[in-house]
Amino acid sequence: MKKMRAISISLVLMLMILAGCSSSGNGGNASGNSGGSSGDVTLTIYTTTNDTAAQDTMKSITDAYTAEHPNVKFEWQFPANDYENILKMKMAGNDMPDIFDTHGWSKVRYNNFVADLRDQEWVPNLSESMKPIVTDDQGKVYALPLNAAKDGITYNKGILDQYGIEVPQTLDELIAAGEKIKKESNGEVTPFFFSSTDPASLAQYFDMMATPLLVSAEKNHAQELLDGTFDWNNWTPLPAKFKEMYDKGLMNEDVFTARTSDRPQLFAEGKVAFSFSAPTFVPDALAINPELKVGIMPLPSIVPGDTPTFSGGERYTMAAWKDGKNLDIAKDVINFFGKPENLKKIAEVTGTPSAMSNITPDLGIYTEYYEKYKDIRVFPYFDRVYLPSGMWDVMQTTSAEILSETMTPEESSQFYKQEVERLKSQQK
Repeated sequence: MKKMRAISISLVLMLMILAGCSSSGNGGNASGNSGGSSGDVTLTIYTTTNDTAAQDTMKSITDAYTAEHPNVKFEWQFPANDYENILKMKMAGNDMPDIFDTHGWSKVRYNNFVADLRDQEWVPNLSESMKPIVTDDQGKVYALPLNAAKDGITYNKGILDQYGIEVPQTLDELIAAGEKIKKESNGEVTPFFFSSTDPASLAQYFDMMATPLLVSAEKNHAQELLDGTFDWNNWTPLPAKFKEMYDKGLMNEDVFTARTSDRPQLFAEGKVAFSFSAPTFVPDALAINPELKVGIMPLPSIVPGDTPTFSGGERYTMAAWKDGKNLDIAKDVINFFGKPENLKKIAEVTGTPSAMSNITPDLGIYTEYYEKYKDIRVFPYFDRVYLPSGMWDVMQTTSAEILSETMTPEESSQFYKQEVERLKSQQK
């Protein structure tokens, strides 16, 4: 009996010791001094960036963190155009990455999944324009904005100079510029680059140009879009212009097979003039052709009497999954990314402004353009304000269908109406 009691006591002590070791290995200590394999942590990070230079910069920052905290490793994921669907599945399974990019939806789609970052060191430095985007009235901070979006059209300045083209102010002027480039280059230069294999590049046109069509003019449809009374026939001019660009041969001929990863090479070789996107791909193009001249222009107006605009908001962000088992470490990593020297690197490599008031990045070739257009109006991305969550998928699929002629511009407008009503009813 005494022998059995002794064995039982020994087993209890052993279980207590093992429990203690397990607890110390998962206590959120990122000091790197916990010792042993039980203290090792691997955090998953999902981001929307597709550009190699930006990805490498972000990885270098996590490498620096690991150098200070050897027990913390990172698993980066760059799902590209699959990002949104993957995150939706992860939300449904309540199995989110430790750190993830909220891509403009921190307060609407991801609000129940993100931890509050209000106590982080970078928060007091949020720019006035960024505060309402990543914070709420109760003071919750949803994500760290790694940079800011002030997006228009990126263009090959050398091509515009060669063919004597001034920066277009209206969409009709932009299309006319495309026709001039195609004609005078004998078809050697493609005016507009799009990729159906990465349908986000198609949807980006609609998301950007919807504001000039429906919101930025003095007489606009903003309130109707918000209160549900909008007549979706008024959307039709946007897909109609998109189809016109395609029918006139102003898009790359391989639009259905090209990949966005092809764009830097084409820009570097002077084979593409315009891209409806931020200049985040330009560092890759400059690595191929250091002599490349690139410009940034606002989005051209559509409504008579209106003026050009930019689409804005956060570009890339970092949010922490509030139920992550390594939440404390994830938040510490985000705080590390929020150091001024790290945010400056990200702004510079992506060629975009900082979201912080205390950081002035050297934007090199872009500086003159952001200075030139400093007084141009900036509107939030259209889908983040006026469309329900889930419409990005619709924007992507209908864009491709318009080009393949399985859907007319008029039919796409009615499909938008149907899907907006369906998604809104689901989200009540």
